[in-house]
Amino acid sequence: MDYSYSLKIAKERVGVLIGPKGEVKKYLESSTNCKINIDSNDAEVKITGEDPLKLYALKNTISAIGRGFNPDIAQLLLKQDYMLELIHLKEFVNEKQLPRVKGRIIGTGGKSRRTIEELTECNISVYGKTVAIVGRIDSISLARQSVELLLKGANHSTVFRILEKKKNR
Repeated sequence: MDYSYSLKIAKERVGVLIGPKGEVKKYLESSTNCKINIDSNDAEVKITGEDPLKLYALKNTISAIGRGFNPDIAQLLLKQDYMLELIHLKEFVNEKQLPRVKGRIIGTGGKSRRTIEELTECNISVYGKTVAIVGRIDSISLARQSVELLLKGANHSTVFRILEKKKNR
């Protein structure tokens, strides 16, 4: 029995999903034993496979690539102990505030994002109207909590202090 998912990604991310000479797509297909069909015109991706767990991991991997992650980072989602977490910025702020809150999460020269990534051992991508987090199941909630605190207006120093305390435990 075949299972399938259909998902849309940003048109500018289709090339990243395919990769140079189709290498990323081929790797994902071979490592999951699933088939990936990409409609480049409307950026719709249809995946099919027999193993529902591998198919779900592939869906998350493609979603991560579509949310701005490098394929090497997104492929971590093919491992059992990694997961993808999405935070929709519109749940916290209105359209006009998006550039400001994205800037708070990224920080000057990417410093804030990098600090959260280092302290939580997760990867963060701020893309469009979402923040995507890829990380181990046991540390992803801490990264999400940190991003949400920043979205709610907490000081960067407070968020980093909380992270450092939890990391030291």
